Amino acid sequence: MRLNGFLYGENIYLRALSEEDIDGNYKYWFNDKEVCRGNSHHKFPKNKESLKKYIFDINDSVNNIVLAVIDKSKNIHIGNVSLINIHNINRNAEFSIIIGEKDYWGKGYGKEAATLIINHGFNSLNLNKINCGTYDNNIAMQKNAHSLGFKKEGVRRQDEYKDGRYVDIIEYGLLKKEWDNSKFL
Repeated sequence: MRLNGFLYGENIYLRALSEEDIDGNYKYWFNDKEVCRGNSHHKFPKNKESLKKYIFDINDSVNNIVLAVIDKSKNIHIGNVSLINIHNINRNAEFSIIIGEKDYWGKGYGKEAATLIINHGFNSLNLNKINCGTYDNNIAMQKNAHSLGFKKEGVRRQDEYKDGRYVDIIEYGLLKKEWDNSKFL
């Protein structure tokens, strides 16, 4: 089987989002409170048309890369990983990830996807720094950030409102020189 991938890992590959993704479980992820518990989604309902517009806009962007995370063995779209707000002068971007298929949680797929896109950001896009932020209750993302070498840089106190409370956003940063000295290359 020929895969239409962009970046390849051991268990997954990353490819551009496509309209066909909407026909799978993708359309449910951002309406699932559990999937969106630790991120800024699930504030407004998503439907097929809004996802179609998002996919068109993101694939047309030169400052954002959002890729589908695909399980190689089953050819299933299990999540998305991204570098957004790519700034070519400052040479930085913001990293984010969502694994929407709950059966894949805690099994290393997110870390593998993160490694692929971070490596791409530093070594193909010539970024110097990649940032990420996460809710104070998103322990899985905090552990993922630390395991990838991100350093905690600060806290944006009560920065977002979600589920009846104001949440802190923990900010992380990773420099290219730190990545180059890591075990992920």
